Amino acid sequence: MILPRYGERSLCEVTPSLLAALGAAGFDNVLGVERVSAACLLVIDGLGWDLLHAHADEAPFLARHAIGTEPVTAGFPSTTATSVSTFGTGLPSGQHGIVGYSFAAPELLYALPWRVDGVDARETLVPEEIQPLPTAFERAGVDVTIAAPMLQRGSGLTRSVLRGGVFEPVFALGDLSSKIAANRSGFCYAYHGDLDTMGHLYGPGSDAWRWQLNHIDRLIATVVDALPPGALLAVTADHGMVEMKSTVDFDTEPPLREGVRLLGGEPRARHVYTEPGAAPDVRARWQDMLGDKAIVVSQEQAIDEYWFGPVADRVRPRIGDVLAVALDDIGIIRSDKEKMESALVGVHGSLTPAEMRVPFLTFVG
Repeated sequence: MILPRYGERSLCEVTPSLLAALGAAGFDNVLGVERVSAACLLVIDGLGWDLLHAHADEAPFLARHAIGTEPVTAGFPSTTATSVSTFGTGLPSGQHGIVGYSFAAPELLYALPWRVDGVDARETLVPEEIQPLPTAFERAGVDVTIAAPMLQRGSGLTRSVLRGGVFEPVFALGDLSSKIAANRSGFCYAYHGDLDTMGHLYGPGSDAWRWQLNHIDRLIATVVDALPPGALLAVTADHGMVEMKSTVDFDTEPPLREGVRLLGGEPRARHVYTEPGAAPDVRARWQDMLGDKAIVVSQEQAIDEYWFGPVADRVRPRIGDVLAVALDDIGIIRSDKEKMESALVGVHGSLTPAEMRVPFLTFVG
């Protein structure tokens, strides 16, 4: 288990460092990015540091440039909704408040689709109220472009944490490449999610996953060759990934449900919201049942150990009274409530190195 390196070398430092390299006022260049005239941040969803090195043959360009560099850590939990929120705000989850794939707000909000019980929640849980702090893009003072899939345009998460930029929808890899190469001034945030999809469906390191990694490697090499002079491309990821080989099912284990009013998070990182006064017993029972397959802690311990960074008062109720983070290859699933998530092969969210460490590579034209 490793903890986020907030303030030193975590995803919280990525966007601020790039904006500082552009000369934007009010941002610290903690990562030491060189001064440039344009910067693009390309987020490859699911490209973990450990996975990149384990499959260097499929990604020779990225692997070669990773030699001699140091990874950065995701925040907690190591999941897309939380990490994208950090890219957009420059803040840890304890500040921006998107503390997981799903969390109590106070209804259980699934942040990626922005739904409650399968229903669009953008009117009842207004994104700009769930995350009210100014984004890094709003504070940048430079032109910001967001190049991401069309389905993310106007989504709850985009409105919540990526507002402040001009959204330019992406439909294919060629489209993504074109928008990155066209960035000759200002800041571009670009997102590619297909590697993560292959990992979820077939497993990280699967044949389909390795083919996708190879396509991404070639794309990035080509884009780097086309960068205008003085323009920078930074490549990173939101999290790594592990294969889920064994499960514990909350929906079929009555002892796990005893004293629990709501279960959030995802299979590798669960927020357990308890009935009043039940948290100590729930924690003890979960730890006893999960044994060395997970680390089970109280909300207070997780906050004290800085899992979420500094925690704002408005965010504290969103964090589970008990937190269970999976180790090895286990997942804590909900076979009835979360059928799709329970059937995934590749998963993430926990504090293991494979999930937490991601590359941060920079290229200048």
